[in-house]
Amino acid sequence: MLHKHRSRMVTEGASRTPHRAFLRATGMDDAALQKSFVGIVSTAGENTPCSMALGTQADNARLGVAEGGGVPIMFSTISVSDGTSMNHLGMRMSLISRETIADSVELVIRGHAYDALVGFAGCDKTLPGIMMGMVRTNVPSVFVYGGAMLPGHGPDGSERTILTAIEGVGRYQTGQITREELRGIECSSSPTAGACPGQFTANTMAMVGEALGLSPLGTSMLPAVYSQRLAVARQAGLRVMQILEQGGPLPRDLVTRKSLENACAIVAATGGSTNAALHIPAIANEAGIRFTLKDVGEVFERTPLVANLQPGGVYLAKDLNRIGGAPVVFKSLLAGGYLHGDCLTLTGQTLAEALEDFPEPDGQIVMPCSQALHPTGGVVVLTGNLCPDGALLKIAGLKQLQFTGKARVFENEEACMRAVSNQQYHDGEVLIVRNEGPVGGPGMREMLSVTAAIYGQGKGESVALLTDGRFSGATRGMCIGYASPEAAAGGPIRLVRDGDLIHIDAVAGTLNLEISAAEWAQREAEPLTHVQTRKPLGGAMEKYAKLVGPAHEGAVTHSGGVQWQYETPEQDV
Repeated sequence: MLHKHRSRMVTEGASRTPHRAFLRATGMDDAALQKSFVGIVSTAGENTPCSMALGTQADNARLGVAEGGGVPIMFSTISVSDGTSMNHLGMRMSLISRETIADSVELVIRGHAYDALVGFAGCDKTLPGIMMGMVRTNVPSVFVYGGAMLPGHGPDGSERTILTAIEGVGRYQTGQITREELRGIECSSSPTAGACPGQFTANTMAMVGEALGLSPLGTSMLPAVYSQRLAVARQAGLRVMQILEQGGPLPRDLVTRKSLENACAIVAATGGSTNAALHIPAIANEAGIRFTLKDVGEVFERTPLVANLQPGGVYLAKDLNRIGGAPVVFKSLLAGGYLHGDCLTLTGQTLAEALEDFPEPDGQIVMPCSQALHPTGGVVVLTGNLCPDGALLKIAGLKQLQFTGKARVFENEEACMRAVSNQQYHDGEVLIVRNEGPVGGPGMREMLSVTAAIYGQGKGESVALLTDGRFSGATRGMCIGYASPEAAAGGPIRLVRDGDLIHIDAVAGTLNLEISAAEWAQREAEPLTHVQTRKPLGGAMEKYAKLVGPAHEGAVTHSGGVQWQYETPEQDV
């Protein structure tokens, strides 16, 4: 049962005199000390455009909390920018930051016994990190995405995004554009605050927030610079007070097996980020639900692709917002029988009830299921002797779904990037990048710079790339990641050698190394001295490597599901 005033164990009784003295120093008075305390957390900062619009939004949530009769208390947590940590060792910190964010939310909420929480995030790992913290603490919560940036434009009026810049590097390396043209792309592709505007990880996870019921419906696709976001933030503050008063729905009422399946369906239907298959099981773990890559794959396989969004498609977040936002996709899937309409939303309505007032698919940006762009989702899970626990391939936009080629093995991302930058690879090869999993990295780096360079060089489907690391939501081409088990955990990707034949079949959902059983047994028995030996780590990476679980279970660092038991507030005088 919800205790509406956990904070009373900080504010009531003679023994809490010092506590109240501290709180008075923050500006509270007698009236405030009798109200509910609501934490408002954001990843606001200047290290990434994704987070730059969050401070003002979080500040407006204070108005809603106050309007609802609570005391708003601001606090912050970290973000690591994927945009600037990519393609160097800093990317090892990105996925680790997801756990740090969730832990920091837990520490503040439990340490201060706050009664409720409103959370704001804008970058790839910050969204699941704050959602994980909400589900872990299970206090009344509302999650608000900070919004995507608007696109820039080229001299011919064509839209440009950060993907234009990343793939522009590959075009420059092959002589398709000049250094001056590349600089022009650099200066025009990201003109406003906000997250990447395509259906990359941030926008994908923002839709997941709506699908899980943690976020207000229809808010995720609002651009970051729209003033309407300030009203959304204020309403979120008011809504969390209503949830607190009504006793629910709480995060664990919302995050159920059915809503997790809905979240997977929205990823598949929009050709969303492969990273979602890492984050959805992690959120499930916080609720004590075992939800693995296999469960994700089953939903992906049965869900049609209905949204024509970049990188596999044409349109951006601001275009989807124009026709009604993520609920238009939900409505298409619900009509087709691909969503559980009886899941709860933040308002206490079922999803089916809440969707009634939203527009129908427009037939251009979002299709009805009867006119799906592809019969199965834009992301598929592959299994086979190279990845018995699964691997992920985004098929949205792919012209061919099968590929057979000879392996070219790299022991880390840097070695592969050097070869790609110098165009020292050949059509028909399968580039293998191993030792980049959650433990082996550690931190499971994403390899957008490598994949985008390949695509920019015009080789997006001429070669394949397979890794036990991960990819950005902006990745496209024949790129397979999250191969599990990873090399460092004894996964079969460690057995691959240069020249081995590898067969990829996204239709059958298979990924196999074509060697004899005798050769397989011999390699398993041999010491693999060519596999990278990691240097001593220290710090956050050392702790992470000791705790982190496998990718197919979300790369989580704790057992999950435990519900914090708050003490009864003291009643001394």
